[in-house]
Amino acid sequence: MVNTFKYKSDHNQFDIEVGKLAKQANAALTLRSGDTMVLVTAVASDKPREGIDFFPLSVEVQEKMYAVGRIPGGYVKREGKPTDEATLTARMIDRPIRPLFPEGYNNDVQIVATVLSADEDHEYGILSTIGASIALSISDIPFMGPIAGVEVGYIDGKYIINPNKEQRKKSKLALTLAGTEEAIMMVEAGAQELTEEEMLEAILFGHEEIKNICRFIDTVVAEIGKEKKEFEYEDVDPQLYSDIEIEFGSRIKEALKNADKASREDDVNVLKEEVLEKYTDEEDEDNEDLLKEVSRIFNQLEKTIVRRLISVDKIRPDGRKLTEIRPLSAEVALVPKVHGSGLFTRGQTQVLNIATLAGPSEKEYIDGMTEEEVTKRYMHHYNFPGYSVGEIGRFRSAGRREIGHGRLAERALEPVLPAEEDFPYVMRLVSEVLESNGSSSMASVCGSTLSLMDAGVPIKAPVAGIAMGLIKEGADLSILTDIQGLEDHLGDMDFKVAGTKDGITALQMDIKIDGIDRSVLTQALDDAKVARLKILDVILGAIAEPRKELSPNAPRIFSVKVDPKKVGEVIGSGGKTINKIIEETGVKIDIEDDGLVTITAPDGPSGERALEIINGIVEEPEKGDVYLGKVVKITNFGAFVEFGYNKEGLVHISKLDHKRVEKVEDVVKEGDEIMVKVLEVDDKGRINLSRKDLLERE
Repeated sequence: MVNTFKYKSDHNQFDIEVGKLAKQANAALTLRSGDTMVLVTAVASDKPREGIDFFPLSVEVQEKMYAVGRIPGGYVKREGKPTDEATLTARMIDRPIRPLFPEGYNNDVQIVATVLSADEDHEYGILSTIGASIALSISDIPFMGPIAGVEVGYIDGKYIINPNKEQRKKSKLALTLAGTEEAIMMVEAGAQELTEEEMLEAILFGHEEIKNICRFIDTVVAEIGKEKKEFEYEDVDPQLYSDIEIEFGSRIKEALKNADKASREDDVNVLKEEVLEKYTDEEDEDNEDLLKEVSRIFNQLEKTIVRRLISVDKIRPDGRKLTEIRPLSAEVALVPKVHGSGLFTRGQTQVLNIATLAGPSEKEYIDGMTEEEVTKRYMHHYNFPGYSVGEIGRFRSAGRREIGHGRLAERALEPVLPAEEDFPYVMRLVSEVLESNGSSSMASVCGSTLSLMDAGVPIKAPVAGIAMGLIKEGADLSILTDIQGLEDHLGDMDFKVAGTKDGITALQMDIKIDGIDRSVLTQALDDAKVARLKILDVILGAIAEPRKELSPNAPRIFSVKVDPKKVGEVIGSGGKTINKIIEETGVKIDIEDDGLVTITAPDGPSGERALEIINGIVEEPEKGDVYLGKVVKITNFGAFVEFGYNKEGLVHISKLDHKRVEKVEDVVKEGDEIMVKVLEVDDKGRINLSRKDLLERE
């Protein structure tokens, strides 16, 4: 049976169809808004995965190029690995739904969102998020939703739900929001230096629409939802928990107060081994199950003690005050050959950022879900090697975490970058995480600011970032500034805020619990601003402003706008002219259809020479101009002279000398260099020259 539903509000509308496609999944549906259509499926395994202590949820987003009437680019005409946009959308879906599966449910669950059709006014990411929520809600998979998602724009002081393509171009805000009817679960935003109050109002405005969608989903579930499957989950033995807490609780508490991450982890691991050894019985074959139980209890006890210390006693594991930032340091110009470098350290988190500048030909071309070719002139890549946390790690292509953190830092700096017409360079920033103990993504934002200024990029203002956290136990609540890894792992909120001294440029938030109200968000944003300003002071202490000159290692870019009709002359037949310029000067040349010629040179002199040649090619000779020319052909009526760049004119025999000339060869021969003056350029573009006019009479 096929069921259809329609959601419509003052801000938003979409259609749902259930029961027609992919019927063997636990649940499947299509959502359509405008010409964007997404198929979303949810499938769960029948049995839990053995031997794991995490929830095996996977979310896949499949961009199909047929959705925009295109064939994939490159040699292989088939979709390959997911694009960054698809990966980020999958993360966006995962983050708000993951906390809503019941504790102990360890069955594999897979969400697949397939983009069947796409138009640029209706983003497929929001439809996919809502589709995942509906699929899970109407399926027999245990899920404590629903959730919903919206985008929020901000134009001329007004908030807009799900702005279209033109509105997105004008908006000062690109906010993606997801949550339940009761709580905001996930926030992702880029902004043009919005104030904390403006950002807060945008979040709350978007949540009102989320509430409406969640109530609508509840009506769909009431009509076609399946009964949820039951699963067995045994909590730990309360008596055993009590025994371990009494004997080891105080020692665990002391071990957790060690400020050094590595030493703290060593102390906790040694203590855990001691607890396990106490309950080890080598003669009992069933003892393995007991040891697993003891390990679970130890982990729960560790979490409980940390949360109680922070929320009730207001004591952080490293002894800091709730609003205290770890020790900060910033340096620039560490790496000699690169165009710009910055090292930012916050406690035991350290990021080295490298800036590289290049010409327009190095733009990134994105084969994505748009009908037009998309390019990027600013890229931020984030790397997180195993050694940054003292582990051995595999080196492979960037994963979802790396892509997500890179995009967040990219968003944070984009609003302060110079306009392309003022600074035509392509910029690639790479953040190498050297140490990590919490919020390396925000450290990469700070490192980016340092390396950009060190490279001489004229950014409008420096940007810094800070990660906020929260731990809530009943009525006891603590908001934390600059969370470290342990506080992030065991806490209830990860709230990352980046911006300038004047406002927010990027924001990312994930919340695991209900009950985060306006007052909590307000305090978190206010505390983040105080911390951000302190970090900016440290950054400006290392480098007060962008360098006035680019690094000597950076390329130099020259540009000139020529008449589009002259582009062919610059290129030459079969590219002969432009290739000759490149060979002679060692530069790269990019030419746009509108006549913009950009020269990327390894140094100033080579770029100036190439610019001089191009200007000569497109220059229109005018009456009275004087050139040094070369005789290339002799006729009985005069000499043809090549001058300037690929220009040729005729010196009539009567214009060779003041005295009468019987034969041209009596005055000039092929290969001679002579000075000539332009007499006229006729309607057909023919150029008449004179040698005589530049000679003195005898």
